[in-house]
Amino acid sequence: MKYLSIITVLFIFTGCKIYKKENTTYSFYVGTYTDKESEGIYKYILDKNGHLKSLGLAAMSENPSFLAMSDDRKYLIAVNEISNDAKVGTIESFSVANDKLSFMSKSTTGGAHPCFVNINSDGYVLTANYSGGNIGLHRLNSKGELSSLLDIQQHSGKGIGNRQEAPHAHSVWSEPLSNNIISVDLGTNELWFSQLDTTLHKLQAKDPYKLKMTTGAGPRHLAFHPNNKWIYVLNELNSTVSLVLKTDHEYKKELSYSTLPTAYTEANYPADIHISSDGNFLYASNRGHNSLAIYKINKRNGSLNLLSHESSHGKWPRNFSISPDGNFLLVANQHSNNIVSFKRDKSTGLLHYIDEIEAYAPVCILF
Repeated sequence: MKYLSIITVLFIFTGCKIYKKENTTYSFYVGTYTDKESEGIYKYILDKNGHLKSLGLAAMSENPSFLAMSDDRKYLIAVNEISNDAKVGTIESFSVANDKLSFMSKSTTGGAHPCFVNINSDGYVLTANYSGGNIGLHRLNSKGELSSLLDIQQHSGKGIGNRQEAPHAHSVWSEPLSNNIISVDLGTNELWFSQLDTTLHKLQAKDPYKLKMTTGAGPRHLAFHPNNKWIYVLNELNSTVSLVLKTDHEYKKELSYSTLPTAYTEANYPADIHISSDGNFLYASNRGHNSLAIYKINKRNGSLNLLSHESSHGKWPRNFSISPDGNFLLVANQHSNNIVSFKRDKSTGLLHYIDEIEAYAPVCILF
């Protein structure tokens, strides 16, 4: 992988382009579940005041629950979170043209129910297969076509909590400034480390190979701090964010921080996590409490101070995304079928409701 600036690499792996201008209009895509009204991937507009507009169906697709964009923004990648007779899911590529997406190619992912995908600057595509408990590797060529499956990283083992009876790979990430890959497995309760070998087109085991999280935590997603020293892991099963310190030789789990108010005792399952581009604030979505937890990041040691909880103005907030200029935060409420926009105060990190729009079972927002 080419060595790029921290900010550039971070944007590559969140599928976002770095925009120089603020107070502008952005388009974004929404991945959905298609078991009811939805037909696939939809396109929307976020205007300079935070208001939302639908441009309609961009492409028909089955359960495109997570999306990623190529570095040149010519191609969009979508998982199909399914399991067919062969117990594998699929992944699709589309060319981006005006308000529509044109189908280009499809490939199997090597495991059932792929739920996460990203693509790096060299066109390598990584997919997390939840039920398969593994990671699939593909490559996108210059024409936007996916290769056949190049490699599979199969996880093994289990945790002791609910939904930890077997491996459940939930996301896979490329570290900034390296070819290191981190796979997050809710079922084994671990982070798995490997290196992307661009000569053999394989995922090679790395030392250390795994990092165990707090018993029963259930890691789901993570976020890299811009300083490239701190990794924040979102734990779905115990509603926490764990700080992981990264050095040249090891990864070390530090303190964990609750995503919930102290008095809240009902079921809750955090879904997504993001850090503002200035590294000052961290956000996490709570499914159950139906909120966004807002933290201030201590620039000295990476510790978190919980500032507030903002209602998601809907039910079951899944994925959310910060606009490329950092002015707005958009959240996809899966069970209430709406997308909500918030104005983000860059000095305090707090959120202020602006607008909402109907969306069928939205689960991923991609600028």
